[in-house]
Amino acid sequence: AVAHIRTLALVGPAAAGKTSLAEALLHHAGAITTPGSLERGSTVSDFDPLERRMQHSLNAAVMHLQHADTRVHFIDTPGAPDFVGQSLPALEAVETAAIVINAVNGIEPMAVRMMEWAKERERDRIIIVNRIDAQAVALQALVAQIQAAFGSECLPVNLPSQRGERVVDCFYNLHADGPPPDFSSVEEAHRKLVEQVVEVDAAFVERYLNEGDVDPKELHAPLEQALREGHLIPICFTSARTGAGVAELLAVIEKLLPDPTESNPPAFLE
Repeated sequence: AVAHIRTLALVGPAAAGKTSLAEALLHHAGAITTPGSLERGSTVSDFDPLERRMQHSLNAAVMHLQHADTRVHFIDTPGAPDFVGQSLPALEAVETAAIVINAVNGIEPMAVRMMEWAKERERDRIIIVNRIDAQAVALQALVAQIQAAFGSECLPVNLPSQRGERVVDCFYNLHADGPPPDFSSVEEAHRKLVEQVVEVDAAFVERYLNEGDVDPKELHAPLEQALREGHLIPICFTSARTGAGVAELLAVIEKLLPDPTESNPPAFLE
């Protein structure tokens, strides 16, 4: 069923780790037995001999995976400015633009451009902060930079923990046991998310003011509306190298991203 399909494009600057993240997603979903390597030229999306020799993407590549009941179609795109002609058409073919940011390099011009282009094309947007396991990354400062650059509607739906070794959900799993996040708190991140989502529906605003927290499972419709209107841009944290946050990213894709039933289906679903 179309309601169980998600479509997204991994876009953003070169060296953000988009291809490695695609491998990690495919591996976690069981679509491949071992994640490929850029150095070995064994990644699924970089199939061109020149790509394998240069160790970066030159073409957009479509991939598919099955996660629980959800079918995910996603496109890995080149990040170099010279190949933007491969990245822009990918936005026309998907519901969601996933802007991948290198946690070490921070916000780069290609990320800014892709955020703007996705907004102009009225695509849902999520931000993936990759390489959270790198040494001396300042993730809290990076979140502040993202919000300063793209707006306060950019909010973490999960948070790194144990210095980026794992990621904790902040939307559904409010009372999970385990180590605390590396910054902020699950409760604070959860409150900000719920307050941002309920703003699109007056009935939920009134209920939130009267009763306090609203069960996230009841927020699916206003959540989809918030994403479609750009009123919420989720921030996710991952390390494609270690696999930290990959399962949580798949959960975000499955549970939070809108399905194509209320809009024009992407080109390759027609």
